[in-house]
Amino acid sequence: MSDDTSPEAAEEEIENDIPEEEVVDKSEETQPDEEQEIAEKLANARETIGAELRKVIIGQDDVVDQMLIALLAGGHCLVTGAPGLAKTLLVSTLAKVFHLSFNRIQFTPDLMPSDITGTEILEETSEGHRELVFSKGPIFANIILADEINRTPPKTQAALLEAMQEKQVSVAGQSLPLDKPFFVLATQNPIEMEGTYPLPEAQLDRFMFNIIIDYLSEDEEVAVVSQTTGSGGEEVQSIFSGEDLIKCHEVIRKVPIAEEVVRYAVRLAANSRPGQPHSSDYINEWVNWGAGTRAGQSLVLGAKTKALLDGKTHVSYDDIRAMAAPVLRHRILTNYRAEAEGITIEQVIEKLIDMTKEK
Repeated sequence: MSDDTSPEAAEEEIENDIPEEEVVDKSEETQPDEEQEIAEKLANARETIGAELRKVIIGQDDVVDQMLIALLAGGHCLVTGAPGLAKTLLVSTLAKVFHLSFNRIQFTPDLMPSDITGTEILEETSEGHRELVFSKGPIFANIILADEINRTPPKTQAALLEAMQEKQVSVAGQSLPLDKPFFVLATQNPIEMEGTYPLPEAQLDRFMFNIIIDYLSEDEEVAVVSQTTGSGGEEVQSIFSGEDLIKCHEVIRKVPIAEEVVRYAVRLAANSRPGQPHSSDYINEWVNWGAGTRAGQSLVLGAKTKALLDGKTHVSYDDIRAMAAPVLRHRILTNYRAEAEGITIEQVIEKLIDMTKEK
């Protein structure tokens, strides 16, 4: 390794699905003054972005916060909620705020991988010859809303998950890079589960967060109905660019975090695994499978992002705890006994937080 490579770029990264930053020349790295500017912009991001989103989105403050954290950290999201809760509107509005290209893919049982990635078509050239030309699919955008991902067969799911992992698609023996930044926000419908293809646990683990969208309160629902049946709302303005977002990924990874806080995040994930020497009785009784290493990575990156959004200069234990539910709820698999006793995954996570000591 050359002497001009920075220590941050030289760090060995564990395999995960959160975008890994490329090793770049020192002269091209984000400079300290620019980093400070981005950090200050991030500290104001929650208020400024929230103001833009509230032009079209009412309520769902926790959902917006979690989705914003995932985008700034560079992670993909799984969104679970009933139909008609403005999932598409929320994602498309976020794309406008960040000035990113957006595509929505409706997953159906007959959807093929080529419908997502694109395919080669035969075209006639000006010279009268015919040649194969690749026609890009909807995956070539900055933000992809994969609507009802559990309604399509595993072969098509795998095509999307490969793009999430490798940031490229393979077509006709060629690897084509995807646009940067690249995010997938996949939705699952918790009702009408007949005829669906649930994502295996190993594939669920590739999503940084599982975000739950619930019904609005009566007052918020009245506001939504009034707004959507009246005259058109205000136009959403772009605040960040895709280039800004890529720089945010770099700055967020440099947020200081004490080793004790990292160990706390690791213990929080490890304590969810049954059959281990340190496993609690309730974990052995209620859980079939616990969270892996990616959970610890997502807890730390999410906590770093939250700390910057809160205007803090370092990560606290509270930041880790705040990320526990969206990070762990799709990585912990409860068993039939838990279901029979009415134990929810949220209750398991609450017990994990209670039992995991800071030191």
